[in-house]
Amino acid sequence: MSYADVNGVRLWYELHGTGRPLVLLHGGYGSVEMFAPILPALAARRRAVAVDLQGHGRTADVDRPLRYESMADDVAALLRHLDLAEADVLGYSLGGGVALRTAIQHPDLVRRLVLVSTPCRRQGWYPEVLAAMATHDEQVAGQMRGTPPHELYERVAPRPQDWPGLWAKTGELLRREYDWSAEVAALPMPVLLVYADADSIPVRHVAEFFGLLGGGHRDAGGDGSDRPVSRLAVLPGLTHYDIAGSPAVPAVVLPFLTHEVRAPE
Repeated sequence: MSYADVNGVRLWYELHGTGRPLVLLHGGYGSVEMFAPILPALAARRRAVAVDLQGHGRTADVDRPLRYESMADDVAALLRHLDLAEADVLGYSLGGGVALRTAIQHPDLVRRLVLVSTPCRRQGWYPEVLAAMATHDEQVAGQMRGTPPHELYERVAPRPQDWPGLWAKTGELLRREYDWSAEVAALPMPVLLVYADADSIPVRHVAEFFGLLGGGHRDAGGDGSDRPVSRLAVLPGLTHYDIAGSPAVPAVVLPFLTHEVRAPE
């Protein structure tokens, strides 16, 4: 457990387990603790590198806006700080956006990519979810005082008084339009998409995202030779809000990280 000074940010990270590195990127208003329920299963097989992103958890905010792109550069800088030539990267929700941008901006550093409850464009969320995101500001931060995320922030953040500012910056980020579809289609590494069957992202966007990665276009054939290198998992009985801690996540993630990828003929 330590800090790395990268890109003007004092980034908190934790190392758990041994083996090939797996970077874990939490969701909005969260921290490394978001993965606590599944960390033992992941760390039993991998060297987990859990990160608190800018302004979250033990990583203090800095004088720059929250952007997926800059946080992705922070992750890449952390990997270089740790002398890791490449790593697998898993991101959930907001952390999934950071993970995706890391793969887009630094493909040489990402061996395999896992995105949990993450769209590839802003309009991939349900309209009511987008409407709720649009309200995130300092006033909503006040309403969230006393909730588990706020209590954790109060306990671990270097400056607990920054809670309203985190909501203001995150709200500004969540209101920004983006569409990374073309960049997704050009990703060189295998990608695993993981969603809940009652997610905040509609199934039609899940299918669109998987299609950009080469999935859902044809039958795999009796020997599986036409199977795409990327994969899709829809986990039953879960929602966007409880999927990150479900034991079903490592159950699908670990096989994906270790299976052999058939070279194209």
